[in-house]
Amino acid sequence: MAAIRLTKEFSFEMAHTLAGYDGPCREIHGHSYKLFVTVKGEPVADAAEPKYGMIMDFGELKRIVGRLIVDRYDHALVMRATADNGELIRTLRGNYAKIEVVDYQPTCENMVARFAAAIEKELPAGVELFSIRLHETATSFAEWFRSDNR
Repeated sequence: MAAIRLTKEFSFEMAHTLAGYDGPCREIHGHSYKLFVTVKGEPVADAAEPKYGMIMDFGELKRIVGRLIVDRYDHALVMRATADNGELIRTLRGNYAKIEVVDYQPTCENMVARFAAAIEKELPAGVELFSIRLHETATSFAEWFRSDNR
């Protein structure tokens, strides 16, 4: 049987700030993100199996990405922890529930790589993460490919 690629699209709203950046994105601002997750594998060949003809159930992929990415980041403010923003983070957390503090600059490029690492660990046996595309705007996106990251 041939390898097949399967893609599921997700969307979420997220705000971020790029600490230390020298442009307007240093300010808190938000995006309507579109996330495309593509996995690769061979469809189950055993007609007696419940997932016969599938690489994996779209619902299972939705649960994995939902738990790891969408539930965590939807309507969140994402900030990089720096030496001088601890008080701000404490103040924000005192007023808002979804403040995500990360150890990296939350650019589209860094997020797509982090998302890939998280999703890869959760996929079922025989299913490989092929690529991820994260649209920050309708015309701007970052991509991660397994073939580029072996």
